[in-house]
Amino acid sequence: QVQLVESGGGLVQAGGSLRLSCAASGRLPSTYTWGWFRQAPGREREFVAAIKWNGANTYYKDSVRGRFAISRDNAKHTVYLQMNSLKPDDTAVYDCALTPGWEPLGSSWSSVDFGSWGQGTQVTVSS
Repeated sequence: QVQLVESGGGLVQAGGSLRLSCAASGRLPSTYTWGWFRQAPGREREFVAAIKWNGANTYYKDSVRGRFAISRDNAKHTVYLQMNSLKPDDTAVYDCALTPGWEPLGSSWSSVDFGSWGQGTQVTVSS
């Protein structure tokens, strides 16, 4: 069983930055992929970014590529999401997730690929 705890959300003005963290505890798989997702009010949960445990590959939603950066610290069992140039459209509850899977089941990463989830952290970007 893996437990994930996020931190780092908050209120920021448009153009600002935030860094989210997600720490894992419990029995991690020997290999795994981290993911970040977000859900805005009235909208479906959407994929934001993913990274393999060894950092070999990173994946991004098109609208955040170049503004967000996912990274991990294996020694701390932690994944980060550095969010720069934030926009009001980035406002959402952000969740981290983890899967022992190495590739998505479909053509791209989605929530169905991940079995372990954090509790979510609110990010609000004011205009």
